Amino acid sequence: MFPDLVDFHCHLDLYPDLATAIKACDSRRTATLAVTTTPLAFTHNRKLADGSTFVRVALGLHPQLVGEREHELDLFRQLLPETRYVGEVGLDAGPRYYRSFEAQVRVFKTVLELCAAAGDKVLTVHSVRASKQVLDLIETILPSTRGKVVLHWFTGSLADVRRGLDLGCYFSVNEAMLRSPRGCRLLAEIPRDRILTETDGPFVERDGESIGPGDVRPVLETIASLRDLDRNELRAQIIRNLTVLLS
Repeated sequence: MFPDLVDFHCHLDLYPDLATAIKACDSRRTATLAVTTTPLAFTHNRKLADGSTFVRVALGLHPQLVGEREHELDLFRQLLPETRYVGEVGLDAGPRYYRSFEAQVRVFKTVLELCAAAGDKVLTVHSVRASKQVLDLIETILPSTRGKVVLHWFTGSLADVRRGLDLGCYFSVNEAMLRSPRGCRLLAEIPRDRILTETDGPFVERDGESIGPGDVRPVLETIASLRDLDRNELRAQIIRNLTVLLS
């Protein structure tokens, strides 16, 4: 069954009820990548999503948790053959997490090496205050012939966007990103055939409440307005982008 929408980065298991969140994505006909923050969470997520038409589960080890969860890298290694999708992974050099940055680099390098060795993995990558380091590691370790990268809620420079495009990366965009002039400028640099939509729910809020899983219509409308595109034309383009990414 073909999706109507794409939510390429959503923490379904951080909503109050995972099964209900999965049903919401199926009801919206939203092709949703359910990211996980630790390998321990992956098996439960995948079990509940097994009967879903539109939800796929990614194996993750979130950089913000690496300081206390680096030991789960062995479990990540064991589980990787069970999924094509990897995320949330990456680097976070923000003040709260900078003291674990060396460990984050070790983990992210290993994740990229494992994905390159396996081949055909699709990653959703976090890069807060670490865009250059993330792109350096992707360029060095994971060529586009061995895996595909989607840069989630990207906050790097315009030059970083161009570099990511040269490396074959896609960019997933949420409505919070487009509430700032900087986010809108970054979007303007991304060709329409490299854009995906995401919610990053439940972390992104609308009117003081977490946006729902798979609820990407508002960001789709904002992108269409900013790019002067028909909404349905853009929706079809994003579904094509997903198809190409996964082909």
